[in-house]
Amino acid sequence: MPRTPEDVINRLKTDVSLVRLVEDTGTKLTRQGKDYLGHCPFHDDKTPSLVVTPANNLWHCLGACNMGGSTIDWVMKSQGVSFKHAVEILKQDPSSLAANPVKTVPKLDNPISEDVDNQAVMQQVIRYYHTTLLASAEAQEYLAKRGLDDKALIDTFKLGYANRTLGLRLPQKNRKAGEHIRKQLQNIGLYRTTGREHFAGSLVIPVMDENDVITEIYGRKLLGNLRKGTPSHTYLPGAHAGVFNSKALKHTEEIILCEALIDALTFWRHGFHYVTSSYGVNGLTDDIFKALIQPHIKRVLIAYDRDAAGDKAANTAAKRLTEHGIDCFRIQLPQGMDVNDYALQATMPVKALGLIVRKAQWIGNGKAPSLPAGQPLPSLAAGVALVDANAKTGSAPKAPDT
Repeated sequence: MPRTPEDVINRLKTDVSLVRLVEDTGTKLTRQGKDYLGHCPFHDDKTPSLVVTPANNLWHCLGACNMGGSTIDWVMKSQGVSFKHAVEILKQDPSSLAANPVKTVPKLDNPISEDVDNQAVMQQVIRYYHTTLLASAEAQEYLAKRGLDDKALIDTFKLGYANRTLGLRLPQKNRKAGEHIRKQLQNIGLYRTTGREHFAGSLVIPVMDENDVITEIYGRKLLGNLRKGTPSHTYLPGAHAGVFNSKALKHTEEIILCEALIDALTFWRHGFHYVTSSYGVNGLTDDIFKALIQPHIKRVLIAYDRDAAGDKAANTAAKRLTEHGIDCFRIQLPQGMDVNDYALQATMPVKALGLIVRKAQWIGNGKAPSLPAGQPLPSLAAGVALVDANAKTGSAPKAPDT
């Protein structure tokens, strides 16, 4: 389970008034010197044995239960919740506990509406994951590590983070509303039969059509220390559906086809917005294929990983596409690399990606098309030219709106 950042924990322990928190949960305190005394609610306390010390924001029972700790420990004990749940309560609004007597689990804001269709629920979950990512230092660090820490990218593709807190915000599962919502999430594929979030611990990338309807969701685990057999890559259960960045295919003669969504995001982040992706090396679905052979599409640059599996899949894809009159080029990454690897190792990734776009090699059948020397992609020509203009700064070219 992802750990709550230490700075967040320390802030909740020091910045939330423990005196007010204890009183909000129904325990009356009386000032005595530098401390406050009260009857401990966790045992039958005949004489006040609970001591709250504002100087260090700690509490301790001198009586039978001998318990104590910080603000987080108080919420865990008084509300009967887990450490993570207590942290979420304190992060949201500690004053919400004022209406909750001891041992009654307080409500966190529920992001999911009742009695709405599956697409509406999916949209609401993606919005929640997006909000979670924006507030998560852990998720932001992961994006920075992958070179994807770009606000426009994050907002355009509604990137999110499933940090295992969604369930804490739903109505209790022993309530009708809680049971209904969990069952619907399970039917959609966002929850598993075990009651766990399907994308728990993952960066979440929704795939949306031209009307922003979500057709597929991809999850990439943030941590590498997974239990044996735990996949790093997860999709919604069932067959893949939809086309990533489908809007871009409506406005171009050429498109870059990547093997993975992270690679497509890498191109987009550095200014090459005419890009889409397969769902893995064997994931050129009928939906994607049909989108690539539309009459206005003339050329496809295949940017699959530079390994045996990627080369084989690129050649297979090119054969299918050229049969429909599409000119195909292979982007020549260094051996053993994918697009994200290549961009990360480059001092100026914009320039590096521009060069491999410009040098893409023809892999179609028959004679190569007659194109300007070293410039195979007319619609991307402006972007590649801007790569040269920005080579000294490494800044990204501004791509046309899609």
